[in-house]
Order: sequence, then C-alpha cells, then structure tokens
Amino acid sequence: MNQKCVDIAAHLVNDGLSCCILKGQGNAVLYNTPLLRSPGDIDVWIDADRDAIIDNVRRRYEIEEIRIYHIGYHVDDVSVEAHFVPGIMNNPFYNRRLRKFYASEIDKQCQNFVDLPDGVGRIPVPTLEFNLIYQMAHLMHHFFDEGIGLRQMIDYFYLLKEAKRNGIDTDWVVSKLKYLNLYKFAGAVMFVLQRVLGLEDDFLIVPTDKRRGRTLGREIFKGGNFGKYSGLTRHGAGTKYFLKHWRNLHFVREYPVEALSEPIFRTYHFFWRLRYN
Repeated sequence: MNQKCVDIAAHLVNDGLSCCILKGQGNAVLYNTPLLRSPGDIDVWIDADRDAIIDNVRRRYEIEEIRIYHIGYHVDDVSVEAHFVPGIMNNPFYNRRLRKFYASEIDKQCQNFVDLPDGVGRIPVPTLEFNLIYQMAHLMHHFFDEGIGLRQMIDYFYLLKEAKRNGIDTDWVVSKLKYLNLYKFAGAVMFVLQRVLGLEDDFLIVPTDKRRGRTLGREIFKGGNFGKYSGLTRHGAGTKYFLKHWRNLHFVREYPVEALSEPIFRTYHFFWRLRYN
C-alpha cells in the first residue's frame, strides 16, 4: 500500500496534477509503529476540476463509480478513490463553507511531504492542523451516513498526540471547528477518545461533551466500522433509505442542522448519481 501511494502520487505529478494522500498511509506514519495500522483503500485529493480528474483517471483505469465528491477505481488489487474535494457536509450552507475552506488550503496540503517506512519513498499528506479539521468533518459525515468505528477514533487519537508534540495552533483549529459547525461533534469525539482510549486531558482540543459522547459511543459499539453491524447494510437501497432517515431523526436534538439536512442531501445525491453514473 505504501508503494502504491508513492506510485499514484508520482503518476499524477508526472501528468502535471498536484495531489495529496488523505487518511490511510498518511495517518499510519503517526502511529508508534507505522506498519501497525491496517490499511484500507487509498484516498487521493487532486488539485483539479472534476472533468480533468475524471479524464486523467479514465486514461489509465476503468472508473467503477462516480460520487459527488470522488470517483472510485482499482489499481491492480488496490481500491482507490480520487477526490474532487476531501469530503462534504449534509447542510448546504456549511457544505459551502467547507468547500471554501478546502479550496483555500489545497496548495499547502499538496506541498507537505512525509517519508514512508522502509525507504519506499515520500508522499504528500495534509498538515496536522488541516487533518484535525478534515478528519473531524469526515467522522461526522460517516456518523450520519452509516456509522463509524474505533478504527477512525484511533486515527484521531494519534493525530491529536502528534499535534500536541508539534505545538500546533489550537486556537485556529477550534475557530474552524466552530465556523464549520463541527464543535459540538468534536466534544463528543473527545469524550469517546478519553473514556474509551484513555486520552489525557492535555491532548484535548475542545472540552468533552458527555451527553453527545455517550450517544456517539453507543453508535460506535452498536454498528462498528461503517455501521456493518447496525443492520442497515442487510437491506436494499429503498428500505435502507427510510431506515437511515428514521435513525438520524434520533439525533435531531443533539445535531439539528446535520440531522435534518441528511435526508435532503441523500435524496439529492441519489438523483445526482443516476445522472453521472
């Protein structure tokens, strides 16, 4: 996987496209032993418009799916997602803010390189400050979509540890979390990281939120990674649509903006995918 990340980034750069590797191998280097982290797919954020990214990928590979923020394909036996933007939010107002934030940061992220283990090579990855925002938005999106697991929480655990060691600008991070409506969810994440994984107070970037944190913890242990054990994945698309809607109604009190926007976004995305796939 490390070698594939190096190869994919090199191909894009050779084609004149700046990029950075999201999550995955960039997160792995933050672990005490980088090879301890079990890899999934490869997410690469490309600094180009959607059509240019699609054209570039199509020249080399067969595109398997197109979503509103990425396209999926395989490089040999490795699943890859090429991102137009790193992620999205359900509410259109905050999603617009998030996209502007990403657009303002992409140049810096594509110039931040790390060395991978065993001398495999170097890849561009997001900065620690950016990752604290982006990965929180990613966690919240998956919380409302299907579910998240401890795997993602452990990534954020090591991210916070590294951020503290590097003395990052916490005030900047907190201001962005508030600006993007991620602050309350961040409090829930801090609660889970502290209560379940034993994260010390010194590493928290916002105060823990006990009520929201307990809700998040229940969902993590009930559904597991991507909600595989929640029961949602056993149903067809139509049934799952209404079950997700019913599930998210339970979160209206704690996250009214995202919970009420999620079914609207999901409906829009469904018809968008019919058009582009």
